[in-house]
Amino acid sequence: MALAGLGLVLAALSARAQSLPGDFVFLRDIDPTIIQDIRYAGPNNFMGRPLAGYGAAECVVKRQVGLRLKAVQQELLRQKLSLKMLDCYRPARAVADMVAWSKNGTETPAERRYNPAFSKTDLFRLGYIADRSQHSTGGALDLTLVDLAADNSARFDPTKDYADCTAPAAARAPEGSVDMGTGYDCSDAKGHTAAATITPAQRRWRTLLVTAMSKQGFVNYSKEWWHFSLPGVGTQAYDFPITTRRN
Repeated sequence: MALAGLGLVLAALSARAQSLPGDFVFLRDIDPTIIQDIRYAGPNNFMGRPLAGYGAAECVVKRQVGLRLKAVQQELLRQKLSLKMLDCYRPARAVADMVAWSKNGTETPAERRYNPAFSKTDLFRLGYIADRSQHSTGGALDLTLVDLAADNSARFDPTKDYADCTAPAAARAPEGSVDMGTGYDCSDAKGHTAAATITPAQRRWRTLLVTAMSKQGFVNYSKEWWHFSLPGVGTQAYDFPITTRRN
């Protein structure tokens, strides 16, 4: 009976243990202080629905990426700021979902909020969507900054008709973060990191984010102030789904 009981305990522990492939980890297990708002796991994104493979709103990263994010976070917390993760590892099936969406021949007003200056069919040509993503290798991240002393209580309402992503912060969908000059995933020249059309205050926030990330080896993508990659993480694209993290 004792051996049988021990076997049951070990089986239960094994069932609770989570293993991810390729040295991936849940970011919460590395640094639970980093805020997460994984946008592709819900309706608050340019497709208006969860993407394929996003079974949970969890940031999954390569271990070395998580450790470097922790170092960035430690520096920011001293300034009463925090990282907010918007997207981390992205299953290859989600990339395929984006590609299919861009070619489906329809475009709603809610979708146009994210690319107000051109049609979504131009997203490939302009470098905003690709049929292969660094996110699927675990080497890329989308993120922003949160002022921990500010009121970040406003929440996205999917029934509300917000202004487009280039509008003033008070008119566009709430981000719960500092005003970077555009919303997340804004496919517009104003979303380019060095855009000339943003205010000095917005430029300072972007510069602060790029500087903090670059100290840990992350490189910013010039067309997206929110997108960073860590060179050398790997080239293999993964397609395992993101699932709920178990305690």
